[in-house]
Amino acid sequence: MTALTRPAIEYEADNRIDLAGILRAAYDHKAFIGAVTGLFGACGLAYAVMATPVYQASSMLQIEPKKSGLNGTPEVVLKPDSVSQATTEIELIRSRAVLGKAVEELKLYITAEPRRVPLLGGYLSRRHDPKHDGPLAAPFLGLGAYAWGGERIEVFQLEVPDEQLGQPLTLMAQEPGRFMLYDADDALLLSGAVGETSERNGFRIQVAELLARPGTEFRLMRDRPQTSALDYRKRLKVSEAGKDSGIVHLAIEDRDPQRANRILDEIGRLYVRQNVERSSAEAARRLEFLRSQVPLLRQELEKAEAALNAYQTSARSVDISIETKAVLDQIVALDTVISEHRLKKVEYDRLYTPEHPLYQTLMTKIGELEQQRAGLLKKVEVLPSTQQELLRLKRDMEVTTQTYTLVLNKAQEQDVIRAGTLGNVRVIDPAYARVDKPARPVRPLVVVIAVLLGLMVSAALLLLRQVFYRGLDTPMPIENLGLPVYATLPHSPRQQGLYRQRKGQLARPRLLALAEPEDLAVESLRSLRTSLKFAMLETRNKVLMISSPTAGVGKSFVSSNLAVVSAQAGQKVLLIDADMRRGHLHRLFGLAPRAGLSDILASGTGFPSSACRTELQNLQLLCAGQHAPNPSELLTHPNFAKLLKVASQFYDLIIVDTPPVLAVTDAVLVAQQAGTSLLVARCGQSTAAQMEAARRRLVQNGVLPRGAIFNGIKRKASTSAYDTGAYGYYSYPRKA
Repeated sequence: MTALTRPAIEYEADNRIDLAGILRAAYDHKAFIGAVTGLFGACGLAYAVMATPVYQASSMLQIEPKKSGLNGTPEVVLKPDSVSQATTEIELIRSRAVLGKAVEELKLYITAEPRRVPLLGGYLSRRHDPKHDGPLAAPFLGLGAYAWGGERIEVFQLEVPDEQLGQPLTLMAQEPGRFMLYDADDALLLSGAVGETSERNGFRIQVAELLARPGTEFRLMRDRPQTSALDYRKRLKVSEAGKDSGIVHLAIEDRDPQRANRILDEIGRLYVRQNVERSSAEAARRLEFLRSQVPLLRQELEKAEAALNAYQTSARSVDISIETKAVLDQIVALDTVISEHRLKKVEYDRLYTPEHPLYQTLMTKIGELEQQRAGLLKKVEVLPSTQQELLRLKRDMEVTTQTYTLVLNKAQEQDVIRAGTLGNVRVIDPAYARVDKPARPVRPLVVVIAVLLGLMVSAALLLLRQVFYRGLDTPMPIENLGLPVYATLPHSPRQQGLYRQRKGQLARPRLLALAEPEDLAVESLRSLRTSLKFAMLETRNKVLMISSPTAGVGKSFVSSNLAVVSAQAGQKVLLIDADMRRGHLHRLFGLAPRAGLSDILASGTGFPSSACRTELQNLQLLCAGQHAPNPSELLTHPNFAKLLKVASQFYDLIIVDTPPVLAVTDAVLVAQQAGTSLLVARCGQSTAAQMEAARRRLVQNGVLPRGAIFNGIKRKASTSAYDTGAYGYYSYPRKA
């Protein structure tokens, strides 16, 4: 008789994202997601509480418009795409010229800190209260090498050889006031006392303060100042409050708020001093230029005076007319203004480009003045030659005199400016770090991030599980293989308790059908019993083989409990344990092991007397018997077919529980003698590939499996669409 088959159903690939399915899967694994998220949240909370706080010190500077030139003219930049002055100043603040000096002044290239217990050392040291616990905390568990709270060290000087720069050193406190210095290999370098300079083999150290128990260790390191300056450059944050606002904010983070304040104040002080020196240097350069022009102008003045005197002597003319003198005064005044503007042009050539508005305005004024001067010179052309020459000489002398006087005045002015230069930068707010509110860690944010990270990790783990997990969640893939699913058995939590034996009690019922007859799984087995009653009407015999692709899917549970519910329905049932390697059905019934199947097949006699009676009158059990070294050979012996033929005369149903199909060949040999063969698959454990492999092995040996039983279904939100309808099950308790 051919097995009932059902055509495989082909489904079109659906690439759409099933959001509802994702939410249902998340609901199914809510315990796992909650556990992982809770673990991450707890770790985040522990980190937020125990992490060493980092404080941020901040200060504010004001950068005023820079004044330059002989008259202190502001450097006004009108181009919209030009770089802000604050941008340049920010880079100057972050330069090694400023940070390097700050590192050297504060000796930031020396690192000295107590050695604490990893993870918890910083937290425990912060909890130390000097008022109640004393100046130094007592060592925990005798770990005296670690610092537990109250320890302090201040290193005034530390010099090491070049090869030891950046290498960690260990300073161990000794008796009060003394210490010993070791290198990274724990080799003694030198010993010394607080307040004294100790030197040996290129190492020099002077400790200004040391407060610690004898044996407490400190971590020391000497680095290059420029390297430390680059490190602090990464930590220093400098930003402008707004474009062209001239307000610059400085901030730096450090575990010691007082040190953060000192660092930021020192950077601000050095930057302001550098700005003043830079402005003073510009005034000095202008003064140098003006002083270089004084000797030249003096020579020109002397030449002009000598030329005028010589001409007056030779021409016997000592004066000019009143009208000519008026023209001369106007020309001299214009030449003086032109000379002043040309001096300013020399300064503008250094500060601005020819396209700058101030530069172009100055050149326009010079052009207008020269046009006026040219007009006055035309009036001079009508005068007699004697008057013209005299006028020219007097003009040169007076213009040179006024220019010389102007340069002397400007030189004195720049000398005053250089001496009283204040710069265009000033500190508005000194450094301040809030000790009541650390910058890091932000505890609520850390916890929130940890929780979100936990959700992401749990989701990723579930996704990986889905990628590598091939267990069946619904019976539909089994039916797609052509195996009808005769029953879906729900998972029974009560079954787990039945496997716990009481001490001294062997006969305790361990079968669900006997202990919990109202369980949903037992109801499903009753439905299976009804389906098999009609399905086996046309089979060649009354033998039902129940097997599975692999072990641990519940085939023995199905076999034993199906035998019980069939016997309760009035059928005479024989349950045969054909697993002669690991048979254990007698334990489920609380029976002692005795001669069974292996003994009968080996001897060929004793069947009626070998069957064990159970507490059910219509159910008998044939145990696996003694351990057999050759189970497969025994099952191929004619005695096995003879046993089944004889048993069919006494029983209405013979259920044979076999080993897994894919593990050994015993199940195939039994299936060849059985009229009906069923395969058991377990939800979440068996795979479609295993079921297909087991079906193919049976078919290759001439056996067509009748169908399958889907065991251990757990009701999930992700499979709720499959649990309803054809595969649904309901609770229908008996009325009290």
